[in-house]
Amino acid sequence: MRTVELLCSPSLEETVRGTWVRLADAGLPSLARNTHPTNRPHLTLAAVDEFPPGVEERLADLCDAALPVPARLDRVEVLDGSAPLVWLVRPVPELVALHAAVWDVLADAPGQRPWHLPGRWVPHLSLALRFRNADRRRARAVAGPGRPSGVFTAARSYDGARRTVDALTRQRV
Repeated sequence: MRTVELLCSPSLEETVRGTWVRLADAGLPSLARNTHPTNRPHLTLAAVDEFPPGVEERLADLCDAALPVPARLDRVEVLDGSAPLVWLVRPVPELVALHAAVWDVLADAPGQRPWHLPGRWVPHLSLALRFRNADRRRARAVAGPGRPSGVFTAARSYDGARRTVDALTRQRV
């Protein structure tokens, strides 16, 4: 699997990582426990089985031209009732336009994950996986009432087969 992901500005990343730590300290599931070197706050725009030839360069050009993009977080939510705990990201026009443009580039990519397609995509930053809806209120209290904001400053692609990331922007990932 290959993804297209946006990375947070340092201050927004610090905010999300701080929430990961507070969730773990409260005994709740948290991505703070994931020690893989690629684990960091990110917004997934797309996921496919593989990139067709030449797509990486086109994605890099697209992301370099579009970034930075405003990142405005909304409420903390459990997707589908018993799945990831996420911080929803408001779909500002710049983000929606970049998402659509990424999918235009990936139109012929095999194995498109439908939950990332335009019209079905729920933009979010993950806080924990396999979270119970029953703990949502507690998680919201731990996350706090604020609605942080920042920017998405860089893009990368996760390669599930190699478990590595590749930069999709000239900016440091």
